[in-house]
Amino acid sequence: MQTDNTTVDAAEVAKFEAMAAEWWDPTGKFKPLHMMNPVRLDYITRQIAAEFDRDLSGEKPFAGLRLLDIGCGGGLLCEPMARLGAEVVGVDAAPRNIPVAQTHAEQSGLQIDYRHDTAEAMAAAGEKFDVVLNMEVVEHVSDPLAYLTACHDLLKPGGLHLCSTINRNAKSFAMAIVGAEWVMRWLPKGTHEWSKFITPDELYELIRKAGMTPVDRKGYVFNPVSWQWSISARDLSVNYVTAALRPE
Repeated sequence: MQTDNTTVDAAEVAKFEAMAAEWWDPTGKFKPLHMMNPVRLDYITRQIAAEFDRDLSGEKPFAGLRLLDIGCGGGLLCEPMARLGAEVVGVDAAPRNIPVAQTHAEQSGLQIDYRHDTAEAMAAAGEKFDVVLNMEVVEHVSDPLAYLTACHDLLKPGGLHLCSTINRNAKSFAMAIVGAEWVMRWLPKGTHEWSKFITPDELYELIRKAGMTPVDRKGYVFNPVSWQWSISARDLSVNYVTAALRPE
């Protein structure tokens, strides 16, 4: 793994390394991701299908597409993408995540290329992908613009970049930090830093500066009554996701 010219924040990596063994425990420290994963997958698969004219009802609809999941963790997104037929590469800056992901993929009978690597190093090596997934990572890096520029460089012309993060406002502090870390204890205290959260308009501007064209954004909304997540076209107040294209 190359470490020069990287936006990896060592302190942020250490937080997730400490939780590596719990990636596939739906009641463990990654419970929030397991709860959110169905709506994340719904958005991701619909965007890929629309952009590359794929029928999600068909067998292996993403066959022929090369997909990169940056900050893949234990593989919660890599595995469903592989089942849909994509050629999947999962990378993570936390080395302890990789054997966890590899073991689970092998147990699931899936071929996934997991690597301890960074977006910058892969871009410098000339790697290219049809789709780059950048989910809940940009709020943990030291230089968001440099990181998103690496994501741009990893895309083929016409490639699709999907990026989710957390808005920065009083509500996100209450929900993502006070609620998730202090009250519910879904995540260890200190997992997120409110000052690193990015507003949707700020993220759109960063994506444009990185050379990509934003095409969509939606919110992920948690309902404490039904205890479920849903996708919203209007409510981007806490968790949200964006889609952007590298121009042809």
